[in-house]
Amino acid sequence: MVDQTAMAAAPAESASQLVEHFFRHETGRLHGALIRMLGIQNLTLAEDVAQEAMLRALRTWSMGGVPANPAAWITRVAINLARDTMRHRNMSAAKEPALITHFEQTHSTPSVLADDEHEIRDDALRLMFVCSHPSIAPDAQVVLALKVLCGFSTSEIARAFLTSEAAIEKQLTRTKQRIQSAGLGFDIPESGDLSERLDGVLASLYLLFNEGYKASAGDRLLREELCQEAIRLTTLLVAHPAGNTPRSHALLALMLLTSARFPARLDQAGDLLPLDDQDRSQWDQSLIERGLIHLAEAAQGNELTAYHLQAGIAACHCLATDSASTDWARILRHYDELHRLKPSPIVALNRAVAVANLHGAQAGLDAVAAMEQRERLESHYLLHAVIGELQWRLHDHCAAAKSFRRALQLSQVGPEQLHLARMLERSSELS
Repeated sequence: MVDQTAMAAAPAESASQLVEHFFRHETGRLHGALIRMLGIQNLTLAEDVAQEAMLRALRTWSMGGVPANPAAWITRVAINLARDTMRHRNMSAAKEPALITHFEQTHSTPSVLADDEHEIRDDALRLMFVCSHPSIAPDAQVVLALKVLCGFSTSEIARAFLTSEAAIEKQLTRTKQRIQSAGLGFDIPESGDLSERLDGVLASLYLLFNEGYKASAGDRLLREELCQEAIRLTTLLVAHPAGNTPRSHALLALMLLTSARFPARLDQAGDLLPLDDQDRSQWDQSLIERGLIHLAEAAQGNELTAYHLQAGIAACHCLATDSASTDWARILRHYDELHRLKPSPIVALNRAVAVANLHGAQAGLDAVAAMEQRERLESHYLLHAVIGELQWRLHDHCAAAKSFRRALQLSQVGPEQLHLARMLERSSELS
């Protein structure tokens, strides 16, 4: 039975929000613990058990209130569901008691859950490496990790990869079939296999942070809980011998330096503030200091990755006292090198913004026009928003209004839509 003591009354909305919060923060830990018990071959079963536990929490908490330790409550429900499922499936008599005993020892009470935090975190870390098994294609590794470890919806993953939900669903199905047929293990690999797996882990954490930094849909531009989870997992990773590498430190530096600007990114009404309009005194100096420490760690050795370059760009912004003193020449050099290392339409678009800030808006528009694979961004609001901003700077208000209108049609995030609507109105008035 689930412990029903210490239940605090809570409205249905609060219960729903708490379940969503838990799902975002605890998905990796819960899936990791379940997969440790059920085996990676039963990945789909572990997902189903976790999902059912969440649904039961939503129903129970809406009626009876939220327990004092929600994480322990859901974990206990998941344990009971997994145990019942194992019995229902007639798993071997020898295996079932051992699995149940391990469940009981690891998750038997809320106090054990709180005191044995390291074990649960280790399960999450193991799951990160399992998702990045070298027998799985690199893109499929990241998709699997975002789904299983980070709790992303299929639509969120599709937007991150600029593809369709159907394509992501098909890829997930193939990947799970591959895991089941290949008999992949759940252990952290030996040192010789770490490099291949680490890249997939870092790519997943990078996309998790990106979704929090700039949500692809919804009423919130910032989803700080996703960024915090990405930072937590990356901090855990660099503290482990498997992940204590320059590129891991570079990614953590990027996350910390970017997060430092969050307090100034929105105004009091929740509207988007461009970098030039932000109050830099609100930037979190403690995060900047931590980020610079990890950036220094990343400089050890001769490795240079996309994370190093992006962290360097973030550092340029954080170290500038105002917009005028920003070292755009250095930023442009970083983008040039980034585009050489890891070319993409988004990198090219960001490079065009750097060109505009260094050489003028027309030079920026020329850089946009010269972009390769620009067609991949035609359905992305950001391309049209950047073009509109540069046209605005050139006082071509009619063209700017057209670009902002198209960007507004494509944007799916509330604060971005408000900002674009305001720019559209200003451009239309002057055109």
